[in-house]
Amino acid sequence: MDKDFFKKTRILDAGMGQELLNRGLKPKGTLWSAHALIDEGCHQMVVDAHLDFINAGAEVIVTTTFTARRNRLIQNDCEKYFEKINIKAVELAQKARDISKKEVLIAGGLPNQKQTYSADLGKDLDLIEKNFYDQAKLLKNGIDFFYLDVLSSGLECQLALKAIDSFNLPVLVGIHLRDNGLLPSGEKIIDIVKKYKNQNWLGVIMACISPQAYDAVITDLPNLDIPYGFKLNAFKKIPEGYTVASKDQWGNAGNPTTVLGINTDLNESRFYEYVKRFKENGATILGGCCEIRPSYIKKIYQLVH
Repeated sequence: MDKDFFKKTRILDAGMGQELLNRGLKPKGTLWSAHALIDEGCHQMVVDAHLDFINAGAEVIVTTTFTARRNRLIQNDCEKYFEKINIKAVELAQKARDISKKEVLIAGGLPNQKQTYSADLGKDLDLIEKNFYDQAKLLKNGIDFFYLDVLSSGLECQLALKAIDSFNLPVLVGIHLRDNGLLPSGEKIIDIVKKYKNQNWLGVIMACISPQAYDAVITDLPNLDIPYGFKLNAFKKIPEGYTVASKDQWGNAGNPTTVLGINTDLNESRFYEYVKRFKENGATILGGCCEIRPSYIKKIYQLVH
């Protein structure tokens, strides 16, 4: 693919996990979107969600693989599905793209391999790297590039980049920031880019963040010397130290909003205003994350076109 793809304004999709829950998915434990890959009866729901994001204007869709990572499957006693569902996620994204008959790129979603929003990787860093590699190997054949999804430290970024290096595919790097503008590790986004950027980087985005987190770094971003942007979420608050410690943490609904809540103030109009301001500041990679629905992505399309 064109390594300069994100130098032009591009529209991403939004978070598939919460979108599937909003469409009626009833996941077990903390399987979240992985449940829709395990249960064949939900496969059409995944395709339909991808299609709705595409028809709203998304030029890139991300595979539904955030909780198809090995450690989350182990937590829910479902490791046996690891290979099958990661391959299936790519197939479902391809099916949606083919039905749409639009020029849509598929990003292989490669999430953090320990705890989301946490810089604590534990002691076995070789296992973290292996888990990145194993999931990437299952995704690589049917995608246009990797999307490193919600990384929380420079070390995590280093391990992920090392794991995918042999595949020689482009990569969009998604870094999570707290509302103070720092990674959970305490590092700065500008330092991460300077230290770890290589020839395969397509760009960097602030991943699954609040608008406040983006505002905290908005003056630094034009200095990155690489295309940048965001996937904004509409969670109410991600507590410091938040972890998914057990499969019972989200209750019977299997929904992280039981803990994180929903930011009801971030309606479509306010989302549009944030995106407009961030775009005017130089962001070229525009998208949503958890609780951002296709109608929000359509607002980005209306802004860009």
